Amino acid sequence: MKKLKLYFDTSIFNFALSDDVPEERDVTLKLLNEVRSSRYEVYISEVVVIEVNRASREKAKSLTELIDEIAVEELSVDGDVLELAKRYIAEGIIPERYEDDALHIAVASINNLDAIISWNFAHIVKLKTKKGVVGINAIFGYKEIEIYSPWEVID
Repeated sequence: MKKLKLYFDTSIFNFALSDDVPEERDVTLKLLNEVRSSRYEVYISEVVVIEVNRASREKAKSLTELIDEIAVEELSVDGDVLELAKRYIAEGIIPERYEDDALHIAVASINNLDAIISWNFAHIVKLKTKKGVVGINAIFGYKEIEIYSPWEVID
């Protein structure tokens, strides 16, 4: 069976190291164990790297080590990604001040991944975003991408 290609935004790695949300942390760790067992192909983008580097030095180091450990592939942000992200913002799917969230979705869409996995319920894992992204992607000729929380992915 073909492995699903999943995009992890920064929230996945943050929750894996968060002691203040033990239930979500445990779900995230289970998901990462499924990744380690080669169940999924996992991708991040340079947006994740930039967001990680905004953290304190100690936290950024821990996040980077975790990302390196699960051997994800890093995708680039190019002109097509920027254009699609701007369209999500222009259509009111993602607020302008959360451009990074639009970039996460756009990079996964442009690279033909199967799903975006996130704990970001404010702007990414929500019905309005899911429906809006499907519509914009169809207009631009990109396939429909699924958006899920880790709860919906783990076995």
